[in-house]
Amino acid sequence: MRVLIVCSYRNYVADGIAPFIKEQVSALCAMTKGNGEREVETDYYLLHGKGMKGYLKEIPSLRKKIREFKPNVIHAHFGLSGLLANLATRRIPVVTTYHGSDINNPSVYRYSKFAIRLSAWNIYVSTKNMEIAGAEEGNKASLIPCGIDDTLFKPMEKKEARDLLVKYGKFREKSRTKYVLFTKMFTDPVKDYPLAKEVVELTNERMRELGRERVELVEFIGYTREESSILMNAVDAILMTSKTEGSPQVIKEAMACGCPIVSVDVGDVKERIDDVEGCYVVSSREPKEIAEALMKALAFNGRTNGREVLVQQNLSNKLVARRLIEIYKEILK
Repeated sequence: MRVLIVCSYRNYVADGIAPFIKEQVSALCAMTKGNGEREVETDYYLLHGKGMKGYLKEIPSLRKKIREFKPNVIHAHFGLSGLLANLATRRIPVVTTYHGSDINNPSVYRYSKFAIRLSAWNIYVSTKNMEIAGAEEGNKASLIPCGIDDTLFKPMEKKEARDLLVKYGKFREKSRTKYVLFTKMFTDPVKDYPLAKEVVELTNERMRELGRERVELVEFIGYTREESSILMNAVDAILMTSKTEGSPQVIKEAMACGCPIVSVDVGDVKERIDDVEGCYVVSSREPKEIAEALMKALAFNGRTNGREVLVQQNLSNKLVARRLIEIYKEILK
């Protein structure tokens, strides 16, 4: 089976492919039949255009790619890519995965609505997004959060992780300091760094009163995938204050590493970490409440059972890949 992956070019990675898409595709390519043959052969078409107008200009080159690769199925990631793939061909079935921003953002969702109608199958990464879209499981739709590479993201000793980051020039350990990883770069407005900063300031006030270590917020930028896994083992907790999310990969990756997590109730975070010890979801965006939860997470001072829960939720890339292949086969019938 030949599957063409259509997604937007990301300039923050060397090959332009978002890591969560690339790792999912790698898992698809690793799936084999009983005779050892590959189940799926894949290729990419990366969209370089910006906005709907920029995407529409790419239809001729996408059609050329379709003629050359001759896919049985097109799998598009994000609503705009799904709409473009459907406009480029009516002969080949399109599967579209919606990752959150394409449903949560009204100005983008208006295009996703067309992709939902035209696609042979729609995949949503969170229950909330599925509800917004008015989709029902089984009716041309599935709820499948993106999986993670649990062979890459795994627990290791904190000291070993910090020593490795020091060796790579990515970390400088300070005495009497607790490190909290922010879930992305500080400049991303959706991630709400000002709220995270206020939470850490309140936490530090309380830490001083108790005579404990100070807390330092770490920006998540400039790390390779391997370094990201090490970083999640080196920090004492992860803090998510995003305004919107789909099914954030960073939360699942932190779970696989056994890192304590504090998050506002966004995306599917509550579904993921509700049963994980040392992890807390705060229902409000009140800084004091989030700071109280962060104090608890830092006091946990150990590895959580997040990896075990992640396994129970069937969120390894290998299991997700198997489900995707089942969908491809179903729509080809």
